[in-house]
Amino acid sequence: MPEFTSRRGLLLGAAAVSAGAVLTGCTSNESKDEGDTSGDNKQAVADDKPGKRVTIGFAGPQADHGWLNAINDQAKSRAKKYQDVTLEATEGSNDTAAQIGQVETLINKKVDVLVILPADGKALTQVGLKAMKAGIPVVNLDRIFASAQAYRCWIGGDNYGMGLNAGHYIGEKLKDKKNAKVVELAGLDNLELTKQRTKGFDDALKNYANIEKVARQAAEFTVESGQSKMSQLLQAQKGFDALWNHDDDQGVGALRAIEQAGRDDFMMVGGAGALSAFQEIKQDRGVLKATVLYPPTMAASAIDLARALGQGKGVSGMAEFEIPASLTLYSAVVDKDNVDQYMSTGFK
Repeated sequence: MPEFTSRRGLLLGAAAVSAGAVLTGCTSNESKDEGDTSGDNKQAVADDKPGKRVTIGFAGPQADHGWLNAINDQAKSRAKKYQDVTLEATEGSNDTAAQIGQVETLINKKVDVLVILPADGKALTQVGLKAMKAGIPVVNLDRIFASAQAYRCWIGGDNYGMGLNAGHYIGEKLKDKKNAKVVELAGLDNLELTKQRTKGFDDALKNYANIEKVARQAAEFTVESGQSKMSQLLQAQKGFDALWNHDDDQGVGALRAIEQAGRDDFMMVGGAGALSAFQEIKQDRGVLKATVLYPPTMAASAIDLARALGQGKGVSGMAEFEIPASLTLYSAVVDKDNVDQYMSTGFK
């Protein structure tokens, strides 16, 4: 999986961001006689009814990973929900120069709002600044720009929280086991997101004196690397109680290696929220017992936010007239008890 850098902000649950219309009309200079009213400020409460037409430009990287493909699908399907939204989506590219050119084309088309998931946040900062200076508000999706001036709102996942919640879930399952051992199948070590996920995991395990992390192996967020690196872990570690795997795509390969080795003496927790992981968890016949979300529904929420910006609206349930500058999604743990709730959000 490519790099996703988290930014702390308002926490939203994955279920909340995938829910229906969450945005309300509430700018300080907006007429208060439109729609229903609520709260002391009498803000107009938005719903799915068509309002001011908004053209949203969407620029993301190449969908070369299941999660990234889900990002594109979520953005496009969310835009179709609104009769007042026109989506101008680029083809998507991992070439930063190509993506900059795509964003500049959207700027020249004078779209009302931009949603950008940059192939490289630092490299695309200048084009984000260019859009903002041109009066086009930018919703920066997940990989953050190097300057806060390059976006109006950032929305993304919580990599540290993924590790933290995975560690606590495993810790609670093993808290009564003496001398428990865990291993970690990480992602690419040169990515900041991998370091954040590992730190969160390690910090959580510090709460359980009986648990020791005995091994860590870095993979590459691919099925092939997951299989080969998991095979190495299994050969090196003849006995452990739990495995945390950072990514459900590489987890497909990890599960193949586990099956080939005939191992079923430990529990496995995945990461991100792939449909295949949800299905495996629901069947509850193998080692995979849970996965920690990095919800692609953030792209749908980014469209919601872009529509609100284009119409001069804010977030439902909040007193503020403007949308927040930063929204960090919560990394919920999905296991057999709640998997049905999240099944529709699973990516392929």
